[in-house]
Amino acid sequence: MAVVVKKVVCCFLLLLTGAGSQRPSVDYERPLCAVKGSTLTILCSFTPQSVKKDGKQLPVEIIRVIWCQNHEICQLQTPSVYDSESREKRVNDSRYRYLGDKKGNCTLQITGVQEQDNATFRFRMEAKKVANHFTGRAGVAVRVSDAAQMEVQSSRHGEFKRDDAVTLNCTTKCTFHQLEVTWFRDGHALKHTGPSLQLATLTAGDSGNYTCRLKNHVGSFSTAFRLRVEAEKEASVQVSLIVGVVSAVLMLLCFVILVLVIIRRKNLSSVRGEAGPQYIQEEKAQQQEEDDDVSYGHIQLQAGGGQARRVEVEDDCIIYSSVVARG
Repeated sequence: MAVVVKKVVCCFLLLLTGAGSQRPSVDYERPLCAVKGSTLTILCSFTPQSVKKDGKQLPVEIIRVIWCQNHEICQLQTPSVYDSESREKRVNDSRYRYLGDKKGNCTLQITGVQEQDNATFRFRMEAKKVANHFTGRAGVAVRVSDAAQMEVQSSRHGEFKRDDAVTLNCTTKCTFHQLEVTWFRDGHALKHTGPSLQLATLTAGDSGNYTCRLKNHVGSFSTAFRLRVEAEKEASVQVSLIVGVVSAVLMLLCFVILVLVIIRRKNLSSVRGEAGPQYIQEEKAQQQEEDDDVSYGHIQLQAGGGQARRVEVEDDCIIYSSVVARG
């Protein structure tokens, strides 16, 4: 009976302890895959041990945070990639940057991922009391992928026309974070550095072979993606259409002018045909008058004798005046 009572008391004490505190925890984003030379961000959050104080649940103060590789509890002589209490450079490698705090964020960033990062990472928090220390044993497994597996994928396939839009993605066979890449078209570097290249309002100048590689990794070129924009064909059709329309208009204009010239000539010919006989008679009468004047002057020149020179001059003047007046 005494034994039963003792067990009940122990269970009751455990319940009181659980009711007065909250167990710590660590949440990871898992699993992860990183490309050699890239930047990997391990998202992480933690909840410290909490105790009941003055009727309130308050988290204990965390005084130390640690990240380690391939170790269950990250303590004692365990090699750490980051230790908030360590000032030794050999422990806190500059490639590992702690982006968290001591309140609830335990995010770790790894730059220039290497083969040695192919491991399981775990986070540990330590408080003033050893009983409040805690390690998230689940950890997060990181798999390092060869950069040679990179490739360019298109948001759509088939033929591209002028003013179309397409997005090219620089991807690998695993999931990654903050992949900084350099894009190339026909071997020439582009300004964009994100994993997704958006091409809006395509033109013939966007045609070419697109590749990508890690920004700081020269030998990580992806396979090429061929982008062909059929703007040339459409442009030639439009130009041909414009030329055809202009040619037709010019031909029509020339035809109209030719018809007007022919009509004008016919009208002039008909007018001259109707006025022809009268015009000939008037011309003959005028010619006859001129001949009579010349004969009259000649007769007077012969009959004048000694005054021939003076009469000739006078007659010439008269005849000249008469001709000028008629002209």
